[in-house]
Amino acid sequence: MSEEFRQREVQCITPSGLHRLAYTEWGDPGKRKVLLCVHGLARCARDFETLARTMADEYRVVCPDMPGRGLSDWLKNPMEYQVETYVADIVTLLARLDADCVHWVGTSMGGLIGMTLASLPDTPVQKLVLNDVGPVITAVSLARIGQYLGMAPRFPDFAAAVQYIRVVSATFGAHSDTEWSTLTEHVMRRQADGSYRLHYDPAIAAPFRAAKVDKDIELWPCYDAIQCPTLAIRGAQSDLLRRETLQEMAARGPRAKTVEIADVGHAPTLMHADQVAIVRDFLLGG
Repeated sequence: MSEEFRQREVQCITPSGLHRLAYTEWGDPGKRKVLLCVHGLARCARDFETLARTMADEYRVVCPDMPGRGLSDWLKNPMEYQVETYVADIVTLLARLDADCVHWVGTSMGGLIGMTLASLPDTPVQKLVLNDVGPVITAVSLARIGQYLGMAPRFPDFAAAVQYIRVVSATFGAHSDTEWSTLTEHVMRRQADGSYRLHYDPAIAAPFRAAKVDKDIELWPCYDAIQCPTLAIRGAQSDLLRRETLQEMAARGPRAKTVEIADVGHAPTLMHADQVAIVRDFLLGG
């Protein structure tokens, strides 16, 4: 298991200007096998640290902070916080990595980005893991996310920040105190006065709120265009990926292999050995 990681960045562009996309990588940078791990809507690259260290014996593992999150720049125009922007940034990142084919693990938003890229002709995505996301995004989950997305609370100390993450991320399932601290430290930034704030641009919520979605979002044409081997993971209590959607994903399009993880909602963190094994076995399988 590799313990070493490297922080890098690449310059990307949108109609409103240039921005830096930060990424963390593990493993031998000379490896041709690249595993790209992309985080959820309000999370960051270091969420995948456990998975990345485990997979670094086989891959060059690359985990980007999508724009507005973590160490990446905030976009000048908040309405550019869209999947189309993120796909374009990933294409730029792949050029920097000199990677013409990748395996992909995407949690929630990261899965939507991967699904979009994998659906395109001549896609570089050769294997795809969709972690608690699919071609139907439920209105109820969007309403839940809207309750906290874009908020910018200040926490007097790290303990209070951890408690906040425990509450808003309770659907992640059971984790140890150490794991909750890990899930908190990289999505928070310590301020000069010792307080903590979320380490993202609150304006990532702007397109989300502008859309005013009050019904399920369906992306079946995108999913049906995917041709690479696909694994769909569902937290058994997820409100974003319904069981019936998971079942349909197994029957159409790439006919995904499907797995449910008990006692977890949206979304499995892929920090625990049993969850890591599910991903590893799929990616390294025949």
